[in-house]
Amino acid sequence: MIIICAIGMDWEVKAQNFLLVLIIVAIFNFIIGAIVGPGSSSEELGKGFLGISATLLAANMGPGYTVMNGVQQNFFSVFAIFFPSVTGIQSGANICGDLRDPAKAIPKGTLWACLISAISYVLFSFMAAGAAVREASGNASDLVGVTFTSCAGGNCTYGLLNDYTVMQLISLTSAITYAGCWAATLSTALTNILSVPRLIQALGIDRIYPGLIFFSKGYGKHGEPYRGYGLVFLISLIFILIADLDAIASLITNLYLASYAFINFCTFHAATVKPLGWRPTFQYYHPYVSLLATILCVAIMFLISVVSSFIAMAFIFVLYLVVVYRKPEANWGSSVQAQAYKTALNSTLNLEGTSDHVKNYQPQILAIAGDPMQRPALIDLAHLITKHSSLMVIGNIIPQRLPYKRRRALSDMGKTYLKDSNIRAFYKIMDGLDFDQGARCLIQSTGFGRLAPNILMLGYKTNWRTANHQQLSAYYNTLHTAFDNRLALLILRMGKGLDIFKGMSSSDLYTTIPSPQETTVSFTSKRMAARRSLMPVNSNLDLHELMQSSRSSQTSPAPTFHAAPTFDYPTPQVTAEPEANLFKQKQAKGTIDVWWLYDDGGLTMLLPYIITTRSKWEKCKIRVFALWSVNIQEEETNLKLLLDKLRISYLSLTMVKVTDKPMESTIEEHLELLRTVADTNDDLPVLSESEKQQLEVKTNRQLRLRELLLEHSKSASLIVMSMPVPRQDTVSAVLYMSWLEMLTKDMPPFLLVRGNQTEVLTFYS
Repeated sequence: MIIICAIGMDWEVKAQNFLLVLIIVAIFNFIIGAIVGPGSSSEELGKGFLGISATLLAANMGPGYTVMNGVQQNFFSVFAIFFPSVTGIQSGANICGDLRDPAKAIPKGTLWACLISAISYVLFSFMAAGAAVREASGNASDLVGVTFTSCAGGNCTYGLLNDYTVMQLISLTSAITYAGCWAATLSTALTNILSVPRLIQALGIDRIYPGLIFFSKGYGKHGEPYRGYGLVFLISLIFILIADLDAIASLITNLYLASYAFINFCTFHAATVKPLGWRPTFQYYHPYVSLLATILCVAIMFLISVVSSFIAMAFIFVLYLVVVYRKPEANWGSSVQAQAYKTALNSTLNLEGTSDHVKNYQPQILAIAGDPMQRPALIDLAHLITKHSSLMVIGNIIPQRLPYKRRRALSDMGKTYLKDSNIRAFYKIMDGLDFDQGARCLIQSTGFGRLAPNILMLGYKTNWRTANHQQLSAYYNTLHTAFDNRLALLILRMGKGLDIFKGMSSSDLYTTIPSPQETTVSFTSKRMAARRSLMPVNSNLDLHELMQSSRSSQTSPAPTFHAAPTFDYPTPQVTAEPEANLFKQKQAKGTIDVWWLYDDGGLTMLLPYIITTRSKWEKCKIRVFALWSVNIQEEETNLKLLLDKLRISYLSLTMVKVTDKPMESTIEEHLELLRTVADTNDDLPVLSESEKQQLEVKTNRQLRLRELLLEHSKSASLIVMSMPVPRQDTVSAVLYMSWLEMLTKDMPPFLLVRGNQTEVLTFYS
């Protein structure tokens, strides 16, 4: 049978046609034999074949379950043995890929199969019950009416209950009935042998289960799954060697019932969700009929055998866990996706109708990070804050205007990188705009309803001293745009900078990427992320070598998939500083120093608390630094009470004073910074003396804070500080950036925070 199916479906169809003729002849052979009745031979009478009679039919109508093979039989035990004989009705669905018109052929063929099978089995049952007795002794002289007197003790071996060849006895010719049973057995086996390898091949092509990928390889012009045939042969042989149908019938039946339950439930789910793609050509169905069938299948499973039901469910559950763990890229367009969309839509609309409350505050971050692979630390910190609990959107502003295909390809590449990095975030590209205009568009267009960012996160502009006036103004204007739109603001500075690609500008990155039609196989983002994490510190490893090794490693072709295109980057140099992976690595014992200087709603205090709740930062403790002005003892006591009420755990609380004048060396350092900017960058406006004098107090405040930072937080794992608010009409971009430069220069990783006056901390649990 394996050879017949492996040769091709044409040969299998020819074999089925021949077997069908034998089955039809055997059916009529049985019916005619039952009508004709027993001959003159007393042997047939002795074995219980009396011929059709209403009296015999009435005697056999009631139940008569007995002990068979040491087990008291009942309806469901007999049903378990009988059920596998009618599982062929699913064959059409199993080979739907080989049908000319599956939408018409499967319903039509299935219904005809059900109708013909039902008529055949019911007719056989009635004719057998009307033509033969349940028990016979083999001796015609014991027959009295329709009962054998010697069978009262249950020691008879003939009749409907005891003789498996009783249908041959009733038939006109026993040889034809034997041939019909043989043909029916082979027909069912051929159907399963033909369909199961194709199911295995489909699962392997979709890469659902790793063990089946090997068996998915197709051969010949029709892609015959010869390896799948070999697997089916071995499994079938194992079950054949058990040589006891009753021993495996309940398990096989329960596996079939489980599959039917899932098929019915899928139909019910799709019919109730009603995605636009659900357009069944067969209209005569009702979703609740499918639900009822699901319930019946599960109920019958447990009525047949509790043990085999749990075995079947455990087997299915393991298969499900494998799919969940592997997360295959195959997309079947299931009704689950449609349900997820409708659920998300309804939940979002319901959320819109609820008012905000401080107890339910969630930090929803819009991180303008550019290409996700360019500044991993910025994205990792945002993900550390929002992980599994709130919204995160990564924005990429590209000054060049991109064609749709390149824009889509860049978007797909960024999403793939995030997926491979296990970062749950949305990725949004804004092209054809300057930085400040793009940032404004992102802020105002990202999200909808309550699912909109309330925090803008930026990287510190390390090149502000050499940037032109337009670039610096764009960055400075973006800070004001955040405040104008009632967003909180975060600015992250790392000691070695955020960019891991050196010697390459963002414009180079997007102008050199080819279109999807021009791409060649290079490296995936996942491969690159893995390589990047293994690079030594200060490595100057050229990524071109990684591309070449990636190409050379692809020695064998994989099954054909429609995967997202990959791209040949220009060959930048990567410097994988330890800081680049700071927020995704396990941290040793250390401190997060929180400089809570202003009452901005509590965001400066909330973010460090969130970070310490993550497993990779749980060993770091919070140290709080706050300002005092009049009475240090009273203000410290009040702040301790506040932190206790807010249920914020901290290691220590230090009160500092910034009204003292900074040291002359610090003032001179700041003046030297301003002079350097004026001397080296003619494009930036020179800071006027009037502005220096007018803002001298505020400048000294920032310089004094630098001295305190150097004194207390030089060895911290992370510094979180309340950010000074720039007054657009008062503070120039150069002066404000000089403040931030003095605060963050030569410091550990530094996060500047400014809330939007929205309360984010509450006393109540």
